[in-house]
Amino acid sequence: MHSFQPKKIYYTADALNEVGKKILQRFSDAETEPIKQHNRLPDLSEVGHFKVKSDVLVLGKLKTLTFRENGRSADYIAPSLANGCTGGCTYCYVDRHKQVNPITFFTNTDEIIAAIDKHVYSLVWPKKPLQTDPEYYIYDLGCNSDLSVDATISEAILKVFDFFRQHPRAKGSFATKFVNPGLLSYDPQRKVRIRFSLMPPSVNKAVDIRTDDIEERLLAINQFYEAGYEVHVNFSPVIVYGGKQWRQDYRQLFEQLNEIVKPEVKAQMKCEVIFLTHNRGQHEANLDINPKGEQLLWQPAWQEDKRSHMGGHNIRYRHDLKAEMIKIFRKIHAETIPWCKIRYIF
Repeated sequence: MHSFQPKKIYYTADALNEVGKKILQRFSDAETEPIKQHNRLPDLSEVGHFKVKSDVLVLGKLKTLTFRENGRSADYIAPSLANGCTGGCTYCYVDRHKQVNPITFFTNTDEIIAAIDKHVYSLVWPKKPLQTDPEYYIYDLGCNSDLSVDATISEAILKVFDFFRQHPRAKGSFATKFVNPGLLSYDPQRKVRIRFSLMPPSVNKAVDIRTDDIEERLLAINQFYEAGYEVHVNFSPVIVYGGKQWRQDYRQLFEQLNEIVKPEVKAQMKCEVIFLTHNRGQHEANLDINPKGEQLLWQPAWQEDKRSHMGGHNIRYRHDLKAEMIKIFRKIHAETIPWCKIRYIF
């Protein structure tokens, strides 16, 4: 993965704890500017959609430490360690809510860890076995960011991994589109689940802008298992295109996965499957940012409106068509990688 080297850092006064000061030292060549609130930035629209992700970093304090029930990728969504990433995926729901979206790193990591610990001990124990995990409460750590990137910003992420490694009731989980070799030394002892996001390489190149290639992610699976991670995969979003072409491409991807993954890794691997949800406002922005990739995402004849829980004008594949798409996906999956149990699909 490309190293993150911001040229400009905005920071709030309450973000300059030990973690924040170390980040400023790490990126000492960057220009710095104080701001009053991490979510009220100067106008950065002229910097550009992609450049702002490479050149700008925001340091703030996360004041609202809330937990959301999930039941899919995790039991609970933990308070965000950061918001945004260096990637420019054209379907990213985090980017929908901001005209430009630099990484905001929350430096009160210790408070977030303490909040998770308090939350875990408020829950019934032993945990009822669920598809999220049969034993531990699973907390999704990267719902609004990518921890592979966050770990290149601050060593505080290592403290989060240390917390879960030692915790008797909880396990951490995050999805990633990057391969960060630095994470191989974290020694999670199967108490952190990494979920590599996968899609056909040709689609990845069109819509997963500035993320690591699918081939790199596939080759990293065995390495991360050997380094002590629980390793799952994440087929998300599933984008339907080209008549039967998407079926052929997913079959080929599954065959690659089947060939690369070692037997002991297959024995513990599961997957989650999420078909594309897009957004009308994001569509308009993508016409300028990435019109070629947008051709894959915007298929009005196949899609219907879906009002998001945050009030967004989202679109998804039509209910009748999606049922057939899921049926096709399951069939290809069963024929090629039946060992990789689908935890959930929608």
